[in-house]
Amino acid sequence: MKTQKITPRYMAAIAMFAAVSFIAVLIAKIIPNVAGFLSYEPKDAVIVIAGLLYGPLSSVMISVIVSLIEMLTISTTGPYGFLMNVVSTCAFAAPAAWYYQNHRSKKGAVIGLVLGMLTMAAAMLLWNYIITPYYMGVPRKTVAGMLMTVFLPFNLVKGGLNAALTLLLYKPVVGALRKANLAEPGPTGGKGVFSPGFTIFSLAVLVTFVLLLMIMTGVI
Repeated sequence: MKTQKITPRYMAAIAMFAAVSFIAVLIAKIIPNVAGFLSYEPKDAVIVIAGLLYGPLSSVMISVIVSLIEMLTISTTGPYGFLMNVVSTCAFAAPAAWYYQNHRSKKGAVIGLVLGMLTMAAAMLLWNYIITPYYMGVPRKTVAGMLMTVFLPFNLVKGGLNAALTLLLYKPVVGALRKANLAEPGPTGGKGVFSPGFTIFSLAVLVTFVLLLMIMTGVI
């Protein structure tokens, strides 16, 4: 895995991904919360695409930038929300990007995203157990009882939904960036690694996790 050089083109791409990620945060405000306080945000899909393209450190940078902007503008959760946003996004995006950078194929993308989904779900069990009692002002025993029944299912669905979005959006996003000269040409002659069959698979996964999220939010 090569080290990403800091160039004006790279910084422009990072700024663009950060801006789109924050727009995704705003759009997500229309989605109902799970259990009254757990919110789904599609920004992780945007951030992990940056990581797949530029490396895991890019995902970390964008996560910190977007979470800080969110805390200073529209968030009502303060430093707690900032910390949990950064941990959640980095736990998902960084492992996925690291694995894909070392295994650049459809299989590598899928395995990386599954790895990120599982890492994020596990990390949020720990961090919710530590932080949520202070944030919500409830006994730790109450939070412990929610770990397997609320936090784990929510984060698995959240990770699966963002993984499916990533698989669907990666090729068109990267193609647009290459046309704008914000990304290097691909190693496969511009054809990319995704196929129509893979797109159908990704759509099926996306629909599945959307339905699960709708059930968790009480929409259906």
